[in-house]
Amino acid sequence: MTTANFKPQNALVWAEIPVTNLENAIAFYGAVFQYDLEKMDMGPNMIALIPTADGQGVAANIYEGKPAKDGSGATLHLAVPDNVEDAATRFKAAGGEVLAGDPVVIPAGRFVYGIDPDGNSIGLFEGN
Repeated sequence: MTTANFKPQNALVWAEIPVTNLENAIAFYGAVFQYDLEKMDMGPNMIALIPTADGQGVAANIYEGKPAKDGSGATLHLAVPDNVEDAATRFKAAGGEVLAGDPVVIPAGRFVYGIDPDGNSIGLFEGN
């Protein structure tokens, strides 16, 4: 069986962001992205689910794990509730580092790169 022509509706089906302290991460991601995050027991780990509008979209969660610590892991681009500039301001104020440079413009929108307090690479994405 060949998979050379496989084209899923969404290549990303789930994302997990490892953090060193779940409570601190809930505060950080809630402040930056204005998420309503709640802790949930998902078997061996407590997580904070990043909600989607209809509960059906591609989702993510935050969990206590082992972050890359230096931004060298995969970059997750998360939708901002307003614009890149305001989100970047909140990102810095909440303890993250926004990497220098103007927003990157692509056909789907614009984004800037940041490093969260645990060292995870996060894209702050504003869609068109």
